Amino acid sequence: MNIYVGNLPYSITEDDLRDTFSAFGQVDSANIITDKFSGRSKGFGFVDMPNDSEAREAIESMHEKELSGRTITVNEARPREERPARRDY
Repeated sequence: MNIYVGNLPYSITEDDLRDTFSAFGQVDSANIITDKFSGRSKGFGFVDMPNDSEAREAIESMHEKELSGRTITVNEARPREERPARRDY
């Protein structure tokens, strides 16, 4: 299951995110989304957990909990919406 994690502290690393969620089970990947120009975190990321029951437990346990001073939002990630291609004139 792919899990969305929002309102992340900008100082958190992908390893920190992986460690936090591995308390609930196996984590295949943890990715923090960054700005492609500055490289700075956008404050959200995704955690992929192969076991749905472990993923649901992680969502229920971590949603609206404090992580490094910020209350995070955790829920099942929705499929990415198709957006029209950007055209620069």
